[in-house]
Amino acid sequence: MSYSYDSPEFIAKVLSRAVPAVVAFVALIALFSSFSIISPGYTGVIFNIWTGSLRSVPQGIAWRMPWITQVQSYPTALRTYTMVRRSAEGSSNVDDSIDLPTREGQHITQDISVTYNTSEELAAQVFKAFRGADISDIEATFIRRTIITVAQNVAGQMSLSEVIAGKRNELQDAIQKKLSSEIEKMGFNLDKVNLGASHLPQSLETQMQQKMAAQQQAQQAEYELQKQQMLAKAEVAKAEGESQAILVRAKAQAEANRLLQSTLSANLIQSKAIDKWNGVLPQVAGSSTPFIDLRGMKAAGAKE
Repeated sequence: MSYSYDSPEFIAKVLSRAVPAVVAFVALIALFSSFSIISPGYTGVIFNIWTGSLRSVPQGIAWRMPWITQVQSYPTALRTYTMVRRSAEGSSNVDDSIDLPTREGQHITQDISVTYNTSEELAAQVFKAFRGADISDIEATFIRRTIITVAQNVAGQMSLSEVIAGKRNELQDAIQKKLSSEIEKMGFNLDKVNLGASHLPQSLETQMQQKMAAQQQAQQAEYELQKQQMLAKAEVAKAEGESQAILVRAKAQAEANRLLQSTLSANLIQSKAIDKWNGVLPQVAGSSTPFIDLRGMKAAGAKE
């Protein structure tokens, strides 16, 4: 039996076959829409469009009602947002380093990275605060702008030398403390702030190099001065030591002479001379036997 395309019988037949297919297709879509996969390191937030309720779910499969609930994921694992000058190295593909003012009104650009995350308990708060926005959109707006504002406010209270060298650790700690307070208000936990390279304008770079060169020259001159002073002190100490040694030797010699003089007598001197005499009389006329008192010896013989 044949039917025309506009006959009621043909339309009824087509509908009898199409309706089950449509129902099956809708059922299949509903099945796949009834769950979402929450990736590892993320927490899911399920939002009920009808009631406005929010609930957090851990990683894994999150069941939901199709077309009634919305699911968004936020990182519970640590995530780093990086702002650097060199392209393709940071979260942006262009120069994204921060312009930092200093107390003197000078400006430098600063590389910085911020590591943060969202706890499962605060995920619903993040969803509500940012109206269900994706984390990448939140980073490009709120996170980025807050980092810039906090860093500029803190650096503006320091001098140029403090920002790039003298108080760099204090700058980093101050930024971390203030930034932590600001992003916690919106449901994020700050883990760490890291300051990278500081980039000075060419004019400031030249001035800093000249200043460093002058400081190095001054340090070298100070070193040479101290070296000469040490050498001079060493020479003085050496001379003083030699003088003291001479004085000590002189005193010792004087004391020895004094002791020798106190123990010498005429008879002792004559006795020592006789002991050393070889018995040969002098061969030169007019001379006498050295150290021998002949009168004393004659007197001594007469007594005998």
